[in-house]
Amino acid sequence: MSDKRVLTPDDVRRATTRMAHEIIERNRGLDGVVLIGIQTGGVWLAEALGSEIARIDSSIHVGSIDASLYRDDIGLRPVSPAAVSDIDVDVDGARIVLVDDVLFTGRTVRAAIDALGDYGRPKSVQLAVLVDRGHRELPIRPDFVGKNLPTSADENVSVTADGVVIS
Repeated sequence: MSDKRVLTPDDVRRATTRMAHEIIERNRGLDGVVLIGIQTGGVWLAEALGSEIARIDSSIHVGSIDASLYRDDIGLRPVSPAAVSDIDVDVDGARIVLVDDVLFTGRTVRAAIDALGDYGRPKSVQLAVLVDRGHRELPIRPDFVGKNLPTSADENVSVTADGVVIS
C-alpha cells in the first residue's frame, strides 16, 4: 500500500491555530491552564500549541509526561526509557490539557492520566489531539481535535509538523 498524505504542513499549522483558539475560548482565558504533551508524539504538538497560544494571548506553561510505565500492555510492547516527564508547575488545581498527536484506542491517554496523578490532583483534564482516527477501546473522547480521520485498524498514521500520512 502506498503512502497517502492527508494533511500538508499548512493544514497542520491551521489546525494548530484553530485548536489554540478553542483552548483559550473553552477555558475562558488561560488562568490555571497547563499544556502537557504525551511522550513522544504529543510533545512537539504541545510546544506548537503553546507557541500559538502565546502569539494569540499570553504565554502558557508547557510540559511533557512519559506514560509508558503506566500502560496496561507493558508486557506486550517494549518500554522506551529515553522519554522523560518534565512538569515544572504545580498541577494541583490546574486545568491540564493533555496533548497527543494521534488518538487511537485511548490506552495511551488513560496511562497518561494515571501518570499525571503522581504529580497532583488537577481541577480538570482536557484532551487535545491533532488526529482522531477512531477505534476506541476505552471511553475516551477528545475535547479539541485537529482532524477526524477514519482509518482501518491495520493502517499506520504518521503525524509530524510536516503533515499527516497514512500508510
